[in-house]
Amino acid sequence: MIPKDTIDDIFQAARIEEVVGDFVHLKKRGVNLLGNCPFHDEKTPSFTVSPTKGIYKCFGCGEGGNSVNFIMAHEHFTYPEALRYLANKFGIEVEGEEVTPEMAQEQSERESMYVVASYAQQHFTDTLHQSNEGKAIGLSYFKERGFSQETIEKFKLGYAIDSFDAFTKVATDNGYKTSFLVNSGLTKDKNGKQYDGYRGRVIFPIHNLSGRPIGFGGRTLKTDKKVPKYVNSPQNVVYDKSKVLYGLFTAKKAIIQKDNCYLVEGYTDVISMFQAGVENVVSSSGTSLTTQQIALISRFTKNITILFDGDVAGIKASFRGIDMILEQGMNVKVVLFPDGEDPDSFAKKSVPGELEDFITDNAKDFIVFKTDLLYAETEGDPIKKAQLIHDIVDSITLIPDEISRSVYLKECSRLLDIEESVLISELNKGIRKKQYDSRKKGSVAPEQVSVVPFQQKKSVPNATDEIEDQEQNIVRLLLTFGNETIPVDVDGEMQDVAVAAFLVYRLQQDDLTMINSVCREIIAEFMRALEDEKILEQTHFLNHLSPEIAALTIDLVTSKYELHDWESKLIYVETEEHKLKRAVEGALHSYLEKRVRIMWHQNQEKLKANLSDSSEVMLLMKEQKRLTDLKRKLSASMGRIVLN
Repeated sequence: MIPKDTIDDIFQAARIEEVVGDFVHLKKRGVNLLGNCPFHDEKTPSFTVSPTKGIYKCFGCGEGGNSVNFIMAHEHFTYPEALRYLANKFGIEVEGEEVTPEMAQEQSERESMYVVASYAQQHFTDTLHQSNEGKAIGLSYFKERGFSQETIEKFKLGYAIDSFDAFTKVATDNGYKTSFLVNSGLTKDKNGKQYDGYRGRVIFPIHNLSGRPIGFGGRTLKTDKKVPKYVNSPQNVVYDKSKVLYGLFTAKKAIIQKDNCYLVEGYTDVISMFQAGVENVVSSSGTSLTTQQIALISRFTKNITILFDGDVAGIKASFRGIDMILEQGMNVKVVLFPDGEDPDSFAKKSVPGELEDFITDNAKDFIVFKTDLLYAETEGDPIKKAQLIHDIVDSITLIPDEISRSVYLKECSRLLDIEESVLISELNKGIRKKQYDSRKKGSVAPEQVSVVPFQQKKSVPNATDEIEDQEQNIVRLLLTFGNETIPVDVDGEMQDVAVAAFLVYRLQQDDLTMINSVCREIIAEFMRALEDEKILEQTHFLNHLSPEIAALTIDLVTSKYELHDWESKLIYVETEEHKLKRAVEGALHSYLEKRVRIMWHQNQEKLKANLSDSSEVMLLMKEQKRLTDLKRKLSASMGRIVLN
């Protein structure tokens, strides 16, 4: 159990912009920060971070919370795990945070897999540096590749002893379940017999965005062609190769700073480039690029530069993946290394700064690169040239931005020596076909179409829904302006009264409890605090242990829109804060009047249904009189007359 004082220290230290900034590329927008949501795919940013409130909110998918909530949602951590992660990040000591093998066995499968992967990474790293075999084979190999000691430690490289089951025995002796070892690929099971999955291999640990080991790539050093060169972790609850990019944990800050991500093929390409001073580099680790991996990069930058060796066949094979990048609204450039060179070998030969200069000088826009590469093959063959034009236009069609498409068409018209109008006509055909295919797909498989919000709304608003909206508005005023004061007539004398006290005591005076259970609990907490002569701060509810209260608070205190700084232009706009008394009294009167009117009609219906029960009728008549008097009082205070 983490002490409350420590939790408070973590909340104070964990600035939301720093926490989210490790995972999302944020740009300043007014007093807030804006970026692409990490919880759903989007091309137009709707993810807002408020440093002043210490919260984030996505106006696209609805996700919201504080620093701890963000880590829980993004990394699939439990509440204590998220606290420990943030404590470690901000240098706060947490008592009893060591996880023993016994604790790991009792935790969830996901956490157990994390713990097993972390243990394995440390074991392989220790083996590389401390065992004779590790130093003689593994460490020697990395040194021959030109990796410095600092680089080896940075990427947590390791070695697995070339023994049938040495790792499996050590791990199980330390309390790690065989089932988790097998699921992570660290141990293989054949006919009930377990053996090491990575034996005799150098190890490249794969980390998630927060730096936790989730998988491994193991390279054999044997020349036997029957032995697979690489063995990689299988799919499991913490490792999905389609959603992971090797090196992203170490590269993310540099990607944000450079506003560009270099994409290479293998582990050693990433490590060599990083060591050469080019840190904004990641790898898909030999797998075909996926939309999830592209979405990962798009959180940090809209610019991708793909680095190729001289293999033309390999470059052509990658075109489909690059088209996917274009489709996501990303800007793509390509760099081709000289024949016989790849990012790894070129980085090793480069002096400091040479590699980055080469990439900068040789980066070509993908559409131009693709046109140049394929155009040379069409010489003297009109059929091939026509096919090339179709191919290039197909790629341009995928680009969502209309201006970018127009620029590319103009450039390709020049490169291909063809009328721009022809390309525009072909482009429009492609766009129409794309739209038709989308509609056709939707009609054939309606079950794949998500339900849009307007389908969920009722044609006539429900009275209860309207009341709950008004209740939420009152709670919003409490959360936003609870500590502010408004002038109130108290026994004939105007006094400044806190908004929280005015609203809560007014609701209590009329003996009305809110319909919405979360609103009701927030009001109750304000009431308990007022009894102790305290007014709760907004942060109390933003960081509330109840996820329902925290979520509603975030929804109520965040706005998709910001008021422009008109005052700098000597234009003064009256805000809600300026007209606070009217806003508070208006919200309260509107809610009370509607609530009482509905209660009056409900009580009237009960009277009609219980005319035969004299004792019940007397009680209902008494309640009806109370509600009628309350209706008159409320209407009179709003300047209206009630006619029964």
